[in-house]
Amino acid sequence: MTDIDILLEFLCIDLAASDGVFERFSDIPDAIVRGSGMDKFLYVRGSRPDRVLLVAHADTCWDNSYGQNHNAPKELSIDNGIIRNLNGGLGADDRAGCAILWLLKDLGHSILITNGEEGGLVGSRWLRNENPDIFDEINSTHQFAVQFDRRNSSDYKCYSVGTAAFRDYIGKMTGYSEPDRKSSTDIVILSDRIAGVNLSIGYRKEHTEMEHLVMDDWQHTLDICRSWLSENDLPRFPLTDDKS
Repeated sequence: MTDIDILLEFLCIDLAASDGVFERFSDIPDAIVRGSGMDKFLYVRGSRPDRVLLVAHADTCWDNSYGQNHNAPKELSIDNGIIRNLNGGLGADDRAGCAILWLLKDLGHSILITNGEEGGLVGSRWLRNENPDIFDEINSTHQFAVQFDRRNSSDYKCYSVGTAAFRDYIGKMTGYSEPDRKSSTDIVILSDRIAGVNLSIGYRKEHTEMEHLVMDDWQHTLDICRSWLSENDLPRFPLTDDKS
């Protein structure tokens, strides 16, 4: 199967529930699944000594848990390299990120799928507060964290969990730029002692019926990360008190 075939499979998962994402990743050997509802995550420990934490969230803003009523079947269209759901609400935020994690899962890095990001970072907060063993492992055995949950084509955002050295590194590795440090996502909760970054994966107009995804932008981020994260001896970026 091609990368785009995998992307389309994830975009076809029911918008209204995250179960389909968790079911797919739970087939990975030694996957750890904890919790239920929005208080839930799946973690696969990486095998590399220089492993990175790769993060995406299973829920969409259309999840029934948020009181949505968006149960129309997916009817995807591709026109001029842009994917849309003809019934509205694509869910590329963050099913496109989940697809990237699936395609990078054999590089030896750790995988973390959270739930409830759209409802206030629920799953990542639950991991931090109620699962200290995994939270400590994330921060003590990984070089840094990369989340795939950002709109547009060439942004990165570290929010409050970056350092000057890490931002410089991400810029060099990706060619992307940081438009601002506003808002939040799972890595802000999870990155306590390691730096983290969120990368563009090509979607636009998220949280609206007009959401769509530019395939070339998604593929570009995947290709960059597939090459970059295949390198040996990836550096560690501790999150120190002099965050900047």
